[in-house]
Amino acid sequence: MAVRTTFASLVGRRMCDPFVMALIYVICLSFSVINAQDKEIYQGKFLGKMNSYHHQVAGEVYAVDEHTFLIKNFIYDGNGPDTFFWVGSSTRPGPQGFIIPNEKGRTNVLLPYLNKDFTLKLPDGKKITDIKWLSIYDLTIQENFGDISIEEGFEPPSSQTLTELSRRAHRVSSLSVVIVDSKTISLLEFNYDGLGSDTYFWVGVGPQPSAKGFKVPDEKGYLSPLRSYRDENVIIRLPGELTVFDIDWFSVFNVETGENFGSIIIPDNLNVPPSLIKVMPHTSTLPNCEPLHRDVQVSWEIFGPAITIEIAGRVADDEYIAFGLSGSGTEARMEGADVAILYMDTYQGYATDYNITAKSSCVSVLGANRGVCRDDQLGGTDNHQFYLGSRVDGLTVITYRRSLIPSDAEDQVVPTDRPASLIWAVGRLDKFKRPTFHRLWARHPVLLDLGRATAQKNCVSFLDVKEPKPVPWEPVKILEPSLRLIRFMVGPSGGQKGYEGITGQPASDLAWYVNGFIAPELFLRRELVYNFQVEGGNDPHSPTHYHPLIITDEPIGGYEQFNEEQRKGIRVLAGVEFTRRGQPRPIAAGRLCLWRQTIQRDRRLDNDVTSFQKFRNNLQLLCEEKGQAANMEIRPDNSWPDVVYYHSYTHSGMGWKINIVDRFGGLTGAGHTIVSGYGLQIAVLLISVRYWFS
Repeated sequence: MAVRTTFASLVGRRMCDPFVMALIYVICLSFSVINAQDKEIYQGKFLGKMNSYHHQVAGEVYAVDEHTFLIKNFIYDGNGPDTFFWVGSSTRPGPQGFIIPNEKGRTNVLLPYLNKDFTLKLPDGKKITDIKWLSIYDLTIQENFGDISIEEGFEPPSSQTLTELSRRAHRVSSLSVVIVDSKTISLLEFNYDGLGSDTYFWVGVGPQPSAKGFKVPDEKGYLSPLRSYRDENVIIRLPGELTVFDIDWFSVFNVETGENFGSIIIPDNLNVPPSLIKVMPHTSTLPNCEPLHRDVQVSWEIFGPAITIEIAGRVADDEYIAFGLSGSGTEARMEGADVAILYMDTYQGYATDYNITAKSSCVSVLGANRGVCRDDQLGGTDNHQFYLGSRVDGLTVITYRRSLIPSDAEDQVVPTDRPASLIWAVGRLDKFKRPTFHRLWARHPVLLDLGRATAQKNCVSFLDVKEPKPVPWEPVKILEPSLRLIRFMVGPSGGQKGYEGITGQPASDLAWYVNGFIAPELFLRRELVYNFQVEGGNDPHSPTHYHPLIITDEPIGGYEQFNEEQRKGIRVLAGVEFTRRGQPRPIAAGRLCLWRQTIQRDRRLDNDVTSFQKFRNNLQLLCEEKGQAANMEIRPDNSWPDVVYYHSYTHSGMGWKINIVDRFGGLTGAGHTIVSGYGLQIAVLLISVRYWFS
């Protein structure tokens, strides 16, 4: 408690001072660094140092959890002929026992070790409490080279279940709070109505929750005000070097009003496992730094007429980070935004100047480009000067400069006399290094005083959180020999479990819904006539809802966006006519029928939906009253490839495969849902019902 008491005495009664609040944030998130001067970083429960008998065996042993040892600074000369990590339940090490696999999970004879750190996990679910010793043991000569004993009654670290959150306001409650490890807190069946204006997960020191605490990212890493929760299991990870040993309480806290909606006291000396999440320090040379998300930080410095900006983020190799000025001075708005698209392409970094005029990829609307477009596509120039770029251990860092007062009409002035309204996003790049629909983005306004008189660094170390890759919704294959009429509409792409997970392609905002299913594979037979009814929008003035259907032999889509040279390598099979001058003209554009959410829902939660059926149950089909579906009649013949693709003429990342077969017999759908016969009739009936009542 010494550090906590010192911290409390630092702040005294000056909690309303903004500078003191910022200082508190940095001090709290640096507790482990401060404590490191006095004690080692928590590694688990210390069992002791190994007793050494032969072959230079040495090391320190910790219990990480009920099944796992951590061995620190381990030494062994490797000269034993048949030596293993060996454990048993007899009084002392001997031939009665069993092998623990090494740090690579193998049961090979031990090689030399020199000051190595690693973990060993007991096999077959065995627990540390089931054994009495850990030995470096040679089975051939039956000799113990070194060991450590496990005392009777030893309690290895394990997750600790606390009571429920106190219920004070806004329906905050939980079944219980579980301290999973030194950095992880689990809220079981958590509830909150989401109506607090400035409410966050909040931790701190002292006898009870107060404004002396600081913000903790939510379960998805966002630092924005909390959404509503209803009986959800929520995993919270403490930021930076912070651990549960550095805090006294956890709260759902309204910063604006200083009100605690619900909280719990964190006991001292918890016997919990150490966190296995790697802490990734990053320090910018620029004087100002603010976190935008658990995985994204911005640093900056204004000097003269320019601002230097550094964006650091834990993103994938094929992802970009977008950052810039919002299209609104008071909210996070894409339309009208002036942003940089930042990414590393192997060893080369990029910071490209973009202007956003619509929530779509950059498309031609009656001869003018609209959407997420490079400035040079809008008649302007790229006013961002790339400076430095690197990518190490999954951390991308890009530094660039831009003028405070730009020369292009498309670019915004960077305000220095008031907080700037900023937006940011993270998403995948397509094969042409164009940004596609984002997976992370700012839903709430990010207001930063870029011209503040006193520099502040409020960033902390990154966490190398290994989130499991979302399991895609089960792919659908439409395989029905009698099917001749197929309906194409559009709907939301469904996050990483939807279009992107099913096809492996970067997604657009929308995807094709074919007979009510998102991006299914179709099976068509050669020499049969099929009618595609297309309702993807026929207004060429709309950059977001104009989707003529086209069939080609390439998997990306958005034929209109390809240049003349790229089009030479693409075979168009249906949906386009060419003028005498060789210019393409789409011919299958019907009225708009759009599947959309029945309630205003945060699309960042799409990955939480376990199946497409559950996702579609929250959608409503709305069709324009005027106009009708376009009909595309096709007859695949022997000249068609075995695999072709249905696409939007204007946008990439919306369509998927059409398999052209000579016969239907013998086709299978391993790993897919086969939709045919009665199941397909039900799907079409569902569309018809929603169609007529929309």
